[in-house]
Amino acid sequence: MSASIDCKELADYFALPVYDGLNPACVFKVEGKPYAIEEYYLDDLKHTVHFKLPSQSIEEPVIVTEMYEVAVSLIQSFDELEMKSNRKQTLDYFSLGLSEINYMHSCLSNIFHKRWQVYLLHSHVTLEEQSGIFLATVPGYRKIILATNIAESSVTIPDVKYVIDFCLTRTLVCDKETNYQSLRLCWASKANCNQRKGRAGRVSKGYCYRLVHKNFWTDFIPENLVPEILRCPLGTTVLKIKKLDMGGPKALLATALSPPSIGDIERTILDLKELGALTTCVQGDDPHDGELTFLGRVLVQLPVDLHLGKLIVLGHVFGCLEECLIIAAALSLRNFFAVPFKQYVNGYRNKLFFSENSKSDCIALVNAFKTFTNRFYFNLWTVLICLICNLAFQFQVAELYYDLKKRVSAFNMYVETEPSAKDQECVYKQRFILQVVIAGAFYPNYFTFGKYDEEIAVRHLAGKDPKTTVMLKNIPPYGYLYHKQLQSLFRQCGQVKSIAYDGSKAFVEFFRNPMEGFKILPAVYLSVKMSQLKIPLELNIHYPDDIERQLQDVRVASVKSLRVNVDCQNQTVEPVEISFGTSQQSKMIPNHLLSIKITEIVEVGHFWGYRIEEKNRTALQALAAEIYHYNLVDLLVSPCPGLVCLAPLTHLEGRGYGRARILYVCGDFAEFVEKMKDFHADCLLRQALFSMFLLQALEFKMCKMRPSAKSLVCGEQWSYSASQRFASLVKGYPILVKVYSLVCSVLHVDVFHYLECKELVNIRDVLIEECYAELAEESYESRQSHDLLNGLFLDKVNKEEEVPVSSRKEEKYLIEKLLNWFSDDKSDTPTHKVT
Repeated sequence: MSASIDCKELADYFALPVYDGLNPACVFKVEGKPYAIEEYYLDDLKHTVHFKLPSQSIEEPVIVTEMYEVAVSLIQSFDELEMKSNRKQTLDYFSLGLSEINYMHSCLSNIFHKRWQVYLLHSHVTLEEQSGIFLATVPGYRKIILATNIAESSVTIPDVKYVIDFCLTRTLVCDKETNYQSLRLCWASKANCNQRKGRAGRVSKGYCYRLVHKNFWTDFIPENLVPEILRCPLGTTVLKIKKLDMGGPKALLATALSPPSIGDIERTILDLKELGALTTCVQGDDPHDGELTFLGRVLVQLPVDLHLGKLIVLGHVFGCLEECLIIAAALSLRNFFAVPFKQYVNGYRNKLFFSENSKSDCIALVNAFKTFTNRFYFNLWTVLICLICNLAFQFQVAELYYDLKKRVSAFNMYVETEPSAKDQECVYKQRFILQVVIAGAFYPNYFTFGKYDEEIAVRHLAGKDPKTTVMLKNIPPYGYLYHKQLQSLFRQCGQVKSIAYDGSKAFVEFFRNPMEGFKILPAVYLSVKMSQLKIPLELNIHYPDDIERQLQDVRVASVKSLRVNVDCQNQTVEPVEISFGTSQQSKMIPNHLLSIKITEIVEVGHFWGYRIEEKNRTALQALAAEIYHYNLVDLLVSPCPGLVCLAPLTHLEGRGYGRARILYVCGDFAEFVEKMKDFHADCLLRQALFSMFLLQALEFKMCKMRPSAKSLVCGEQWSYSASQRFASLVKGYPILVKVYSLVCSVLHVDVFHYLECKELVNIRDVLIEECYAELAEESYESRQSHDLLNGLFLDKVNKEEEVPVSSRKEEKYLIEKLLNWFSDDKSDTPTHKVT
């Protein structure tokens, strides 16, 4: 029998009535022959550890840092006790969750010269990592298992000798107000702790170390945990009672071994009515009872959560049953995506890949499952499956999916055969319908965004683009000396374009693919995820005294917190020139309509182009004529983002070349070079004509406009029909723009063209009138830039002074000297944590 079963409670519950009372049921005890297990508490470790032991609080179940140190000290002492043996005994350490396992793993990893094999036992790690605990220990090594409650019962590891237990557990608790379930940390029961103790003593004498004080164990640790029926939702139980027609739920549940409170039962019934599983009342007008609806009869037959069952029914109603069955099956098992230990960013990246910019776990599950079951991709999938998803759980998800599919067929719900070909707009519409169904099924648990202060965000990012940039704080002095380390830390998120240092802050900017428009980069999401997971960002720094000693008589303050920009592509480190931002560039932006030639459309309202005034056209022709004298050859270096080269300009009549900057590369090098001559899409180029500002291709974005609801339904941002309509309005027409603001080198403009009646029309008004777009307020940064431009246009005065060139040269020289002196990383230097 299990050590967690209360035999007396069961015997009393099944007692038989007799003349003068109740006769309890008989209990037969069959004693096994386990090896002896000695128990120890914190009181017994006073002479083992060399620091003050903390006290426990019944109100605050938590593992403090000192407790981890106690566990590590115990492990080290076990090594010393068995130094003369073959050291094959296993240490079984009971943790609570991934965060506790991570911290303990870090503590053990920081101890060198120890021959330990550390294994993890957690439901989220891969099957290969879990199965490693049953492997034979390498001679001369000790096996250490960091386990959660998954190893509390039904797992026998033959060579376990020591058990360290914090006497804590995570329990599934249902919030009485929101009916939302969550795992909460609480003190484990004595029954659970005895189960954990039983992992040792199977093949030899065992030892159990409980990291609580003896009196705390006696007085505060409960004998048994609260039964599940008292802390979990009762919805499924109530529906089964109604299906079996066993009477009122309140009356029947009152006879349970551990009866729930009347308030919990009444609240559950009201929740089921809100869900649509019960009618509003029954005969007799009892407000706390109801009859089963069609939805309720379906939910009783499905082995999933009630909201997942409703998702399946809504999927049938709205024509997306297959997707809803996949989501229900995957969420029921919870472990579709594998997350190798300490590779959580990679796991999150896999979800982002399958979610297709929707940032939805549900949609990621659908796409991953369809790829897994698609025979066309199966060979390729089997190669990548172990790297991306948990293979064993995928087969379980598939099994549950087909089981659910069979169950709902009894209610005439069938998965429709999809047409062989769908246009992109149809795919987007189906995606939108699925999102609506998900929202309806999980009501009232919606995901909401909190409001943020744009002014504070702009001030914190110092004018950087929040869609491509993340900010780091607590940068050490002379932080630019460690830019390669910082770039390496963020390599798992994306390709770093530049790092700007400003005092104790650093701004890491990632490369943006212009074809994706102004969306938030996946690299930014991954960086934020690193922060949420509290993944440490540590730099190996040099002692400030050593740096200042090398500077000698140079003014240390001027170099210590210098504003520096690191170009990671060209590997240049230079002091930031004091620029005037919008005020400086506004000198070249006239306060009138500009004639623009569009070179490429990225999306609706987002395009690249250059000015086509007579003065510019004459200069362009002269420079183009000079280029023709050169014998142009294909690229001799590997193309990479940021590389500047000459490329054919397809929008010019006849032969024409212009300076182009490579922003994105797709395909191998040979294909890239071959396509250079035709200027096709295998390499995405953007014209940046020559070096003068007036001749450069500029990036434009239409202001005060966003996609309409109709457009969002038909596409991720802008529908295909909206894109086609915008292209028809700007191609083949003389385009005029008026600058509204300048934000992150992008001109926010009003765009005009002449109709056949020679009337000047704002293209934004046309798109709004035809329901492709709607009016929107500009961002705080754009409005701020607009006000600044208006003031400059009126005053035409610039009172700012530039930093002398000689001063910038001196600063650059000092930076280069420091980089040469302290370029090599040293293992003996201290570490510095960046946040």
